[in-house]
Amino acid sequence: MELRRFWAIFWRRWPLVVIPAVIVLGVALATYQSPAAVYTVGVRFIVAQEPVTTAATVQEERYYNWLTSEYVVNGLTDWVNGRNFATAVSAQLAKEGLDIPAGAIQPVADNTRSMLTLSLTAGDAEALAAIMRAAITVLMTQNAAALPQLGGETAVIVPLDEPIVNQVSAGLRAQLDLPLRVILALGAGVGLALLVEYLDPTVRTRAQVEELGLPILGDIPRYKA
Repeated sequence: MELRRFWAIFWRRWPLVVIPAVIVLGVALATYQSPAAVYTVGVRFIVAQEPVTTAATVQEERYYNWLTSEYVVNGLTDWVNGRNFATAVSAQLAKEGLDIPAGAIQPVADNTRSMLTLSLTAGDAEALAAIMRAAITVLMTQNAAALPQLGGETAVIVPLDEPIVNQVSAGLRAQLDLPLRVILALGAGVGLALLVEYLDPTVRTRAQVEELGLPILGDIPRYKA
């Protein structure tokens, strides 16, 4: 089928192409709700070590100190990502008069060698700041239970950043949701127009008559005023 014939079909059936997109756009605008605000906060930590006093073994001691820190950070990462940490943070918040269940606390921890990164995300900036403060307190004061290899001693955790809450901008998916819906509706309209054209038995052009194998005795040109 030639492009001119496609254009003639779409020009003749343009309401079928446009109406689905208009309906989708109208429903989307009528039911539109702005995306809920999302906030995030992250803090980096390192494990502190006792200063080395023996000059003869300074390099060896430093090596083992950093190696120990790396293993401790690995253990802390597993603890923070587990259920027990969220429960401890919830209990700490309860002491401060805030009722936030453990299920609503979803910390994400990652480690790069001897550094621990703790991240939190929530829809309430004030609650998120309180959760992060409680998480820092739990991480720094209650880590002995997660590190049995230290013999009950609490590892010294040093935060490297101030917990600053930032709002997360709407993702690309949210921004493209409505345009993609309209484009899909236009595609459905094009398919509907082609289907109606295929099912329509009306003969409109000389070429269609010739395709049927019928003799053409004459044609009447369209009148233009």
